[in-house]
Amino acid sequence: MEKSKREPGKGKKRVDAAECIHCHVCRKNCDFLSKYKIDIGDRKQLEELAYHCFLCGKCTEVCPIGIDGREEILSIRRKKSKDSQGKPGEKGYRMLLAEKKNYLFRNYRNAAGKSVLFPGCNFPSFYPKTTEKLVRLLREKTGMGVVYDCCGKPVAELGMKDQEEKIIRGIEARLEKHGIIELVTMCPNCYYFLKPRLSVRVTGIYEKLRELELGSQIPGGDSIFTPCPDRETYEWLEDIRTFLAQECRPIQGVQCCGLGGCAGVKEVELSKKMTGKLAEEMAERRKEGLDVLYTYCASCAGNLARNGCENVQHVLSEILDVHEKPDTGRSMLNRMRTKLL
Repeated sequence: MEKSKREPGKGKKRVDAAECIHCHVCRKNCDFLSKYKIDIGDRKQLEELAYHCFLCGKCTEVCPIGIDGREEILSIRRKKSKDSQGKPGEKGYRMLLAEKKNYLFRNYRNAAGKSVLFPGCNFPSFYPKTTEKLVRLLREKTGMGVVYDCCGKPVAELGMKDQEEKIIRGIEARLEKHGIIELVTMCPNCYYFLKPRLSVRVTGIYEKLRELELGSQIPGGDSIFTPCPDRETYEWLEDIRTFLAQECRPIQGVQCCGLGGCAGVKEVELSKKMTGKLAEEMAERRKEGLDVLYTYCASCAGNLARNGCENVQHVLSEILDVHEKPDTGRSMLNRMRTKLL
């Protein structure tokens, strides 16, 4: 599997944004910063636009002196939330919080065994048949149970630090109550968010399938879109290699699927521009015979399919021989159903 080349900011010590040298590299590589003609060191402007950022981490990746732009934006959001008595620093997130703040569709009834599957919110939403097959397969082969919960990342990215910590404490308490020592995540967002925050082991689904020798090899050989949280270490991408008969060609130059950082609420057109850019890239690749767009994030798959990207295939659904397309029309209903499983 070919990886993206290591960018200038990778591996460098993180420095304060006040030391920004205004070389404009971040601006040139980020649609958000480019739109407003600012750099990650322009604190005053960023304070006004913090909720417009997609938190994809591209600025961090390319910064030549090592500024962590994503963390800079999060720090602004946290301050705004604190100033707003724990609420988001701006309006527009009522529906998200109504569902995620105390996750409405939480279900721990089938938390059997020491290890449990953690599908997260969006995988069961877009891929209910694949979720059902994986739950059944792991139960039959290993006795593994399943828990339906939200990892808390959407709330955390709004800057609600106290609520983030409350969500994590709640997950910890529920896992401890059921004697669970390993959480197997189906979503890269859940994996990277929970791994440093939970005391139990957090494992990715592709690592677990490889360990259990489950799942089929798939053709590969087409394009693959890497979700934002996996772009620093590529842990999940490396695990997926086991299941690909041929190398895939990564999508370059598209920084986000358009859902990152809850920014789509503020930047509707910019979000559509990102997915449009990817659709254009795929149209060009089809001329070379690269018809399939693989991804391994259900949120990415759903949003890309909604916005004109054709033949989007989730790696996990293909590995399990379900070949399910993202159910964009009934995603909320599918998520609601997990409460009753």
